[in-house]
Amino acid sequence: MFVDEPVAGSRRVGHPLPETSYEDWVATWRRTLAVNLEGAAHVTWCVARQMLDNEPTDGVRRGAIVNVGSRGAYRGEPDVPAYGASKAGLHALGQSLAASLAPHDITVTSIAPGLIATDMTETFLTGPGGDAIRAQSPFGRVATAEEVGKAIHWLASAEANWASGAVLDYNGASYLH
Repeated sequence: MFVDEPVAGSRRVGHPLPETSYEDWVATWRRTLAVNLEGAAHVTWCVARQMLDNEPTDGVRRGAIVNVGSRGAYRGEPDVPAYGASKAGLHALGQSLAASLAPHDITVTSIAPGLIATDMTETFLTGPGGDAIRAQSPFGRVATAEEVGKAIHWLASAEANWASGAVLDYNGASYLH
């Protein structure tokens, strides 16, 4: 849900309260929650039902669900509060489902990455604010999509079963809570 024109430095659908009309505020909240929280909840339901409705092969666990949230769920997002709230809701959804689905041998975890170097963020990272974003991490960079993918792969693995219900902070120490 990135926009071409940044709002208050953010490429997300910006809606800082002091500068946003009520109509735009409501529309942005509805759109953001529909995509980031409700969309993920609906896909999760479909995937979990598929897992529940099919018996696994002997010796194979039933399944794993990994939600991709954000560090924005914890650090606050003053210019895009619906984004932060939607990701916090996604983490809460994952924790609720972890407890609900564990008796069925389905694990549910979440990952909370910081900014990731992708095609969508490339112009933002190469722009005037890129150095400041990279400086948020003591490593002086942002994560690659490959790094995040490897973390998600591990969270979905049998070796990570005991992490069910956890939210993995994955942001290069750019935000600690």
